[in-house]
Amino acid sequence: MNSIQPNSFLSVPTGPLQISDLSSVTGNADNVLTLFSLVIPTYNEAANIQKIISVLSSLLDETIPGKYELIVVDDDSPDGTWKIAQSLMVKYPQLRVMRRQDERGLSSAVIRGWQAATGDVLGVIDADLQHPPHVLLQLLQAIQQGADLAVASRHVEGGGVSSWSFMRRFLSRGAQLLGLILLPGVLGRVSDPMSGYFLVRRRCVVGKILNPVGYKILLEVIGRGIVGKIAEVGYVFCERKEGESKVTWKQYVDYIHHLIRLRLSTGFLGQFSQRIGFPIGRFVRFGLVGFSGVFVDMVVLYLLSDPTTLSLPLTRSKIIAGEVAILNNFLWNDIWTFADVSRAQLQGSQRLKRFLKFNMICLAGLVLNVLVLNLVFNFVIPNRYVANLIAIAIATVWNFWVNLKLSWRVTQVK
Repeated sequence: MNSIQPNSFLSVPTGPLQISDLSSVTGNADNVLTLFSLVIPTYNEAANIQKIISVLSSLLDETIPGKYELIVVDDDSPDGTWKIAQSLMVKYPQLRVMRRQDERGLSSAVIRGWQAATGDVLGVIDADLQHPPHVLLQLLQAIQQGADLAVASRHVEGGGVSSWSFMRRFLSRGAQLLGLILLPGVLGRVSDPMSGYFLVRRRCVVGKILNPVGYKILLEVIGRGIVGKIAEVGYVFCERKEGESKVTWKQYVDYIHHLIRLRLSTGFLGQFSQRIGFPIGRFVRFGLVGFSGVFVDMVVLYLLSDPTTLSLPLTRSKIIAGEVAILNNFLWNDIWTFADVSRAQLQGSQRLKRFLKFNMICLAGLVLNVLVLNLVFNFVIPNRYVANLIAIAIATVWNFWVNLKLSWRVTQVK
């Protein structure tokens, strides 16, 4: 039996964004508590949450009574969405609520919900009623007929959008075309790769570490999961009646970022990286950021120490220039190299802690650089420039690996 007490919140899973098999969730693979788990990610949806829960419960009670659960995962909404959802748990016994206070983001909210789910079929639907709830029954039917993944699509028969502007339609289609160019093997399988309304069999994603960017996780499910048959069901995307739209230009930027990362991780370089157990793509980004730091260091050093500028003492200028370069590198690594981690740790204290660790590790890297330079120059290769390149390479690997494990702790926040 489910041990969740009435009105109590689900515990927020931690660690990698990885779905376990049912035996890990229930403690007994033969004791499946639910057939279907539908996650509803929310943020400031107080005006819609009661209605969506009511409509979904009514539909599923008629179709699969007692064989489903609704999981609201709320990112600590200021409007108290989580509180309203919690109050509904008495009326709707299949409802479970998770309140996240240390993580943010729709995609990670969905996966955290799936991690806590007990169904062998997992799904996601928006809380704003832009996804017509009745389409859920068609998606369930497609799964019952053998599909591994059932996607609600705006671009098949019966699908469409209600009142989108020309620009929004253009951006949506442009995003789809770009995806087909970069990831034909993934996006070629579905007509609406940016859909946020779908169901997937749990077994397709069990054991896979999902690492989505932004709002859309369907790409991640198809790209990293083991998905066989895919079914698509047409639906008309409706404009929200209550609350504010969360669609911004950043969604499209995140989408492009996600495409590129999936391209790198699923191509030859990504496969080789997985084989040797070293994140090559992330290391390349770290190295590029390091090059930008060299440029920043040189510019600041010139501005501070050159006789034609401020003409400060060289040592003092170098210390300041080095620290500015470290700050530059940290900021770029935080928003690019380790963006997936930093997005899950948005608090100012968490960012400050990452910066202090990064600073200390880079200082240790500088000491290592000097030691290796002297060892190589004095005992191996008596060429100061070759020795310096070797020292820089070793220090770069050191800085990357230790920052990966300490400053941006991927294993704790994914």
